Amino acid sequence: MYIRKTARAALAAALFCAALMLVASAPGAASAQEVLTMKQAVERALTDNPSMRAARHDLLGAEEGRKSARGDFLPSATVTYGYTVQDHTKPSRDVDTTDAKYFSTSLNLHQDLFTGFATLSTYQRAELTRQSTGLALNQNELTVIGTVQQNFLALLKAREDVRSAEDSVARLEEQLKVTTAFYEVGLKPRLDVLQAEVDLATAQESLLQAKNDVDTQVARLNTLLDLDLHANVDYQGALEYAPCTLTLDEAVNSALAARPDLQIARKSVEIAAKDKKIVDSAFYPKLGADLDWSSMGTDPDVAGSDRTSTEYSEWSASVGVSWTFFEWGKTYYASKQADEQIKSLLETEMSTRQEALYEVKANHLAVGKAAESIKVSRKALEAARESYRMAVARYQAQVGTNTDVLDAQERLTLAEAGLTSALADYQIALSKLYVSIGRKNEALVIN
Repeated sequence: MYIRKTARAALAAALFCAALMLVASAPGAASAQEVLTMKQAVERALTDNPSMRAARHDLLGAEEGRKSARGDFLPSATVTYGYTVQDHTKPSRDVDTTDAKYFSTSLNLHQDLFTGFATLSTYQRAELTRQSTGLALNQNELTVIGTVQQNFLALLKAREDVRSAEDSVARLEEQLKVTTAFYEVGLKPRLDVLQAEVDLATAQESLLQAKNDVDTQVARLNTLLDLDLHANVDYQGALEYAPCTLTLDEAVNSALAARPDLQIARKSVEIAAKDKKIVDSAFYPKLGADLDWSSMGTDPDVAGSDRTSTEYSEWSASVGVSWTFFEWGKTYYASKQADEQIKSLLETEMSTRQEALYEVKANHLAVGKAAESIKVSRKALEAARESYRMAVARYQAQVGTNTDVLDAQERLTLAEAGLTSALADYQIALSKLYVSIGRKNEALVIN
């Protein structure tokens, strides 16, 4: 009886596990795989990448700073309210005229009429800061585009390396079979088998490394797109070649007109000029108008008392000028310091411009070099394939050596890797070129 119950329990458990496996393997049981092209990946990163969100918050903050500076043009209002206790009332002859305990309130409206251009310059500086922050957002977008594209291309290269490594392993496995067969019938020495086994093991190790590179690049792209590291995403694309028709002069002109870092450098000079105006405002007098009202009383409503039933509130209007005309050269030297800051930023702008032009030319040359490398690598691959075919044929006809075959196989693998690298380098150089000229090319289309 016990054996029967145990058997039934085991059967039920097996049926339950089988049901779970069927449910897990059913369509829709696993998370659907998301497919992203390069353009879609870039657009996703521009929306979800944390650095992009941070840059957008910076821009919103700069806009709020501009609005805050705009408020300085409007009057300010200050209200006070308090309760005072004195040690005694204040008499006038034989009559007490004030209370020893009383509530008081006051209102002041102040309007700056002239601040030595400080208020205007502060607002203009805030506006320039907002514009500079917007340019920084554009710069961050270009950086994210370039980073995503280059990692996307690295993933495509890693996949091609896997395919090439798999082909290499397949060729070496076939060569090992042929070598082993020759050895078993006494036509080839044991050394040939050992050489084939060593080369096969090396190729298998390269295949493992290539597969690991694919997984690493997928994880990197998931991170850039703010996805989970293990997100099920299929990044689709191919390493292709299309001639780039963009001339160096066109690239330079585009960079000078569109690169955000060059515009940021110019804005920095303008901001420094506004800072100098703010410093120089201390040389001028300040003009302002005030409207004041006050009231007092023994009750919280500050509406007088038995002793002061009238004249308990008053108002006044005034216009005043203040001028601090001597501070032992403090403002003078601060102004000179601001002058030097402007000169420094002008030199920095020039340096940024020179570096940008160098970067454009270097990337343009890299595109041309990679294009030539593709042509050379394709010819080398054709020759390597023919060399391998001939080496295998000679070995099987007993007129060639195993070493010839293994050497030809290695050259073929290197030629395949060379073409893959050349294609990847070309597109990566294109990505860097477009970023360096300030042009957003999400899909990396040749135009």
